[in-house]
Amino acid sequence: MLKTLTARRLITDTDEIDYPLITINDGRIERIETGEPNASTETLTASFFDVHVHGACSHDFMAASQSEIFAVGRFLATRGVAHYLPTTVTGPLDLTLQALDRLATAIEQGSADDPQAATPMGIHLEGPFVSHSKRGVHPEPSIREPGIELFQRFQQAARGNIRLMTLAPELPHALELIRYASATGVRVTMGHSAATAAETLAAIDAGATSSTHLFNAMRPLDHREPGIVGTILDRDDVYAEAICDGVHVHPAMIRLWLKMKGSERAILVTDGMSATGMPDGTYTLGDFDVEVRDGVCLAGETLAGSVLTMDKAVANLQAFTGSTLATAVRLASRNPARMMGMVKLMESTPGSPANFNVYSDEGIRVGSVLRGRRIE
Repeated sequence: MLKTLTARRLITDTDEIDYPLITINDGRIERIETGEPNASTETLTASFFDVHVHGACSHDFMAASQSEIFAVGRFLATRGVAHYLPTTVTGPLDLTLQALDRLATAIEQGSADDPQAATPMGIHLEGPFVSHSKRGVHPEPSIREPGIELFQRFQQAARGNIRLMTLAPELPHALELIRYASATGVRVTMGHSAATAAETLAAIDAGATSSTHLFNAMRPLDHREPGIVGTILDRDDVYAEAICDGVHVHPAMIRLWLKMKGSERAILVTDGMSATGMPDGTYTLGDFDVEVRDGVCLAGETLAGSVLTMDKAVANLQAFTGSTLATAVRLASRNPARMMGMVKLMESTPGSPANFNVYSDEGIRVGSVLRGRRIE
C-alpha cells in the first residue's frame, strides 16, 4: 500500500532536504523527492538505535518473557527508538543462558506481529568478562575470565544473535576472544575496565571497535598513564558510547567527549534499566535489586544503569553542548548503526525502513513514524 509523507525538512544520515516528499510502500521508503513548499513546520529525522539498554517499564531483559520483551519494544518506540540491542548484565551462568535463549526467540520473531514495537536487532552481551576492580554493579561471584569456549556456549544459547560484546581488554585471554569474536562478525566494545593505554591499544589492534559508557567503570584519565579513557579519546578510529543524562557524566565531560570523538564516532546510549518509564522505587537488574531515588538508579551507593530515554539523551546533548538537532540525532542513529555494520537501517534511501522521528519547529520530538505508521 502506497502512502506519502511530507514535512518542512528532512534530516538524513548525511544531509538535509527541504520540503521532502517521501513515498512509502509496505513500510519501506520507495523514493524521496523535493516537493512543493507547504505549510508544515515539522522536521523529520532518522529514528533512534539504542545499542545499550537493559529493559524498561518494569521489565528486565535477564528475566523478561516474550510478551514483556515486546512491551519494552513498544515503550522504546514511544521514545523514538526503532531498533535496539537488548543488553544482558553479569549473572549466574544458567540465568544468562536462559535469558539469551529468550532474547533469541524474540529476535527471530521480530516485530512483524507488533507494528508499534521497536525491533531487537541482536544481543549486547555486557558481562561476565569484566574487571573485578571496575565491575560497577556487576555481581562479583559471576564475573568470569574471557574464554572462547564459554563465549561459544553463550552464542549457541543465543542461536548466533550476540552482535555486540563488552569486554575488559586487560583480562587474561581477552585478546584471543576479541580476535575470535571479531572474526565471527561480533563487534567488541571495551568497558568495565582498568586497562592501561598499552592494553587498550592491543585490544584495538585485535579488533575492538568501541567503548562501553565512556568514563563510567573505567580507569580514570591520568597525565602519565592515559589508560583506556585517554586512549579511546585519542583514537579517531574507535567509537565511544556515553550516557548523556547529567548523572553518569558531567556536562563538561560530555563536551570533551564530543570534541574528541566528533560527530562521526560518538554514540549516545541510555543504559536504561527496568525502572525506565516508571516512578521511583525498587526494581531489578539481573538478579539484584536497584533502588531508584529522584530518577537515579543505585545498588547500594553505586550507579546501576539509568532511567534515561533516547529522546531525552538527544535533547540533553543539545543543551549540554550546543549541538544542532542534526548532530544530536546522528549520534543516536547513524553512528550506532555504522558501528554495528547496519548502516542500511538509518539511510534515507529506497528500500530502507520508513522509520522517522517528528520534531516541532521548536525542536521538540512530538511523535514517530514506525514502518510508515505514525505513533505518538
